[in-house]
Amino acid sequence: MRRSASAALMPLDAARALLLGLARPVAAQTVALAEASGGLAAEPVLAPRDVPATPTALRDGYAVEAALFGGASPYAPVRLPGAPVWVEAGDGLPAGTDAVLPPEGLEGRDAVAEVFVREGVREAGGDFRMDEALLEAGERIAPRHLLALASCGLSAIPIRRPRIALVVTGTPAPDALSPFLTALIAGQGGTTATVAVPDAPEPIAEAILAAQADAVLVIGGTGFGRSDHSAAGLARAGRLLAHGLALRPGETAGLGEAAGRPVLLVPGAPEAALAVFVTLARPLLAALSGTAPPTGRPAVLAKKVASGIGLSEIVYLRRCADGVVPLGGVDLPLRQLVDADAVLLVPPEREGYPEGTTIEVWDW
Repeated sequence: MRRSASAALMPLDAARALLLGLARPVAAQTVALAEASGGLAAEPVLAPRDVPATPTALRDGYAVEAALFGGASPYAPVRLPGAPVWVEAGDGLPAGTDAVLPPEGLEGRDAVAEVFVREGVREAGGDFRMDEALLEAGERIAPRHLLALASCGLSAIPIRRPRIALVVTGTPAPDALSPFLTALIAGQGGTTATVAVPDAPEPIAEAILAAQADAVLVIGGTGFGRSDHSAAGLARAGRLLAHGLALRPGETAGLGEAAGRPVLLVPGAPEAALAVFVTLARPLLAALSGTAPPTGRPAVLAKKVASGIGLSEIVYLRRCADGVVPLGGVDLPLRQLVDADAVLLVPPEREGYPEGTTIEVWDW
C-alpha cells in the first residue's frame, strides 16, 4: 500500500493504538550493575537485608557507653572504667557501646567531652531497611540507584532494554537525526544500532528485515515525492499499515510491521521527527519496556497558542519565569528548536489555548 498525498490522514490516536498493538514487552535480562545504568528495572528490587546490619561508627574515635559520660568536660573529667575500644568509620560497634567519642574527647583515661547515645553512630538499618524498595518496576536506573544496590550487596539485577534499529535513508550530509534519536531513545532506557542505506525500496526493505532489534525506525524518505521510498520499502518488507498521519508537524509519518516487529517511519525534518518521537516512538518504547506511557506535567502558558481544527498539533515551548512560551511547530528553525525544552500536544478538536491556561506539557 502506497498512500497518495491526497488520501485521508489517520488520526493520531488511531495511529498510536495501531502501533502499540504491535508491541510486546521485551524479555528481561539479568545484568551486572556496571551494565545496568540507563536500563529499566524489570521488577521491583528490594533491600535483601538491613544496611548496615549492625550499629556502625560514622567517624574514627572510641566506642563507649554514652551514659557513663554525662557532664564530662575539661573542668569535670570522667574517668573511664576500662580501656576504651578504638573504632574507625565503618566499623561495627562492640557490644555494650552506643556512641563514638571523638579522639580529642579523651585525655589518658579521662573523658573531657560529653557524648550522647547514637552520636557518631549509624543505627542498624539506618541506610536501608530489609524489604525497602530500591527500585520500582519500570523505573529507569540512574547512577544513584547503583550506589544503593551495591551498598545492599547486590551485584546484578533484571532489566529491560529495548533494542531499536535506526535505518537512515539516502545520504544526508550531515546525518543529524540519528545521533539525536539515539540520545532520546537512551533517555527512555533503549539502545540503538544505526545503518545508512540508499533511498530505494529494496535496500530499505533489506535493512528492516536484517535488523537485530525489537523495533525499527526508518528515518527520512517518508514523503510522497518520487525520491521518497521508505513507505514502499516497509511495504516490501512486511505490512504498511498507515502512511500519512493527522499530526502537524509529522504528516508524512507512517507505521507498520515486518518480521513481527513494529516499524515507524520518521520524517527527515527535525521538528517533525521530534513530534513523531514524542507522540509515537516514546509510547512505543514504554510498551516494549512493559511500563506505563509517559505523563506530562502542568505548566502555565505565558502567551496564547493558536492551532487549526482537524489535526493534532505539536507546539514547542521554552520555559520562562511566568511559565512556558510557545516557539512554534511546523518549519521551526533549528536555532529555535534547540532552545525548546518542552512540548505541547494540541488535540484536533481545539483551536489552541489562551494566555494563562494551565496545560499539560512534556519535557524532552
